[in-house]
Parts: sequence; structure tokens; C-alpha cells
Amino acid sequence: MAPASGHQGSTPARRLTVLVTDPIITRWSAVLTAGAPNHDWVFLTDADDDGQRAAAADCDVLICSRLSAEVAPCVRAALVQVTGAGLDRVAVTALPAGTEVTTTAHHERSIAEHVLLSVLALERQLLSRDRALRSGTWRTLATDPTVPAFRTLDTMTVGAVGLGGIGAAALRLAGGWGMDTVAVRGNPDSPLPMGVSPRWVGGTGDLPRLLSEADVVVVSVPLGPDTESLIGEAELTAMKADAYLVNVARGPVVDQDALYAALTAPAGSPAAIGGAAIDVWWGAPAPGRTPPADHDFAILENVVLTPHCSGHAESTFAGRAADLAANVERLAAGVPRLGVVSPKR
Repeated sequence: MAPASGHQGSTPARRLTVLVTDPIITRWSAVLTAGAPNHDWVFLTDADDDGQRAAAADCDVLICSRLSAEVAPCVRAALVQVTGAGLDRVAVTALPAGTEVTTTAHHERSIAEHVLLSVLALERQLLSRDRALRSGTWRTLATDPTVPAFRTLDTMTVGAVGLGGIGAAALRLAGGWGMDTVAVRGNPDSPLPMGVSPRWVGGTGDLPRLLSEADVVVVSVPLGPDTESLIGEAELTAMKADAYLVNVARGPVVDQDALYAALTAPAGSPAAIGGAAIDVWWGAPAPGRTPPADHDFAILENVVLTPHCSGHAESTFAGRAADLAANVERLAAGVPRLGVVSPKR
């Protein structure tokens, strides 16, 4: 069929061809097709670049999580709907001029729960105690004078580096558990998200203060030129020696070498931190490089490692699928879409 001719939703309601290349959201195909039933849905999740080029040149809507710079110029869709919030895997600048790009989210609550889960696992040494007991070792305060007592959440301060949807959800949940909360963000004077009431909110220049005060540092900023290696040696040294770093942003936001050095420094030394939860990595998994890092984080006892799955809740993808279907219907009806990021209007 002929591709849609307009990029701004000015066309009358019509039947659209919708191409889906994201294999995860395809699992919620019933939600997609039920939300926009009067359209032609094409699910193409295993095609090579040539197959994607051909399909992308003959659809009205492209729904994807990744889009290479080689395929993007061939897109003739009016709308490119990204199935998540990040654009670092989508070659937006390589799309034809005027192509509308939209994003969605719904992962905030799931990731916030993962943050607190990780903090509790680190503070209570959950994984190492589980392994020890399974191997026949009963080790507690009562049996070993070197075993430390753990802190409860209401005695700890969590600092959010970034106060978007994820950072706000993390502080909202942390506050509900009695944690003290602080934050830094690009615009400290903008209104606070609903239900978020940190003790203080600063700008990016206040990052050293947050690092020195927080028992838990949660990183959730987008990856970009200004945030790559945002957390490096100086920032990790500024953290408390028993503090935890939780990275749910992108791997390169944290300097890998500096993090490994801080995790392996002598406990209690100025260069050390207490531990880290790593859900995002420095590249893609591969044989011999899983988890995908240049250092062997898997041998460390003071880390919680997960395969970029903190947002993988049923509610995340059901909500996303409903948003995607709604935007297809909005395009067909010629009304503004939700979550527009490009072109800005």
C-alpha cells in the first residue's frame, strides 16, 4: 500500500498498516490489536536489515525498540512509535525529515520496586547468606562476632540523580517506607512530581552534596553527551564508604573502571563504597562477556546483578501496548499523538 503522506496527523480517519518489529511488545499483540482493531497489523521480529528496509518503506506506523541508522532513512511511516522511553537505540536523526517519533513508559513503579529490593538485598547480604545456608553454614550475629547488624530503611537516606518518572517513583516509594529523600535534577526550580517531597532538591552542581549525604544513590538520568560517565572516580569517592549505588539508567552513565575500583577497594576506605546494584550494562551480552562488562563483577559479593529487567512487569508492557494502540487510533483520526518527542511542536 502507499505510505501515509502526512507527518502531523492532518489526514482523515483511515485504515493504517502498522509494522511491529519489537519482539517483546509482540507478546502483548492481543492488547495492541484490540486497542486499534480496524488496522492491518504486521509483526516482523526476526527479519534482517533488508527485510526491515522493505517493510519500513511500506507502512504507516512503525512500532520498534531499535532502529538502525541503515534502516531509518528507508522509513516512510508517518509515525515511529518507540516501545519504551529511551531513544539511545533509535536512530532518530537518520529518519526522513518531519517523521513523528513518540515514546511511552509505564516502567516507573516496577523499577522503583527493584531499587528498594536491591537495597534490601545488599544491606541484609541476602544473596550471600542464602548461598551460605544452602552450603550448610549457619552464620549470624549469635555465632560470629564479625557479622554486622543491618540498617532498616527508615534510618537511610536515598538520593535520586535525576527526577524524571523513575527517580520520582523511587523517591515516592522510598518515602512511603520511611526513608529520607534528596534529589538533584537539571531544573531544580520546576514543580515537584506528585507525591514526591524530598528534604531538598538541587541542581546538577549539587551532586557532590547528594553523594556525601546519601546512603543509597539511585541513577536514572538518560544517556547523552552530558551524562556519559557522570558517575566517575571523583563521584564514587565522594560517596559514603558504606553507601550503595543503584544504576537503572544506562551502563555508560557510570564509569565502569571507577565503579569496579570502588567495589574492590578495602572496606571502609575513602575510595570504597558499600556495594552496587547493576541492572544496565556496558554493551550487549555475548559468549564470554555475560554480564557485558570489561571487569568481572560476577565474582564480587557486594553487588546485585540483573540483566536489564527491572522494568519487566506485566503492567509495564500492558500499559505500553495500550498507549501504542491509542496512538495508532489518534494518527488514523488525525488528532495529536501522546508522547511526541520529535519533531517538537
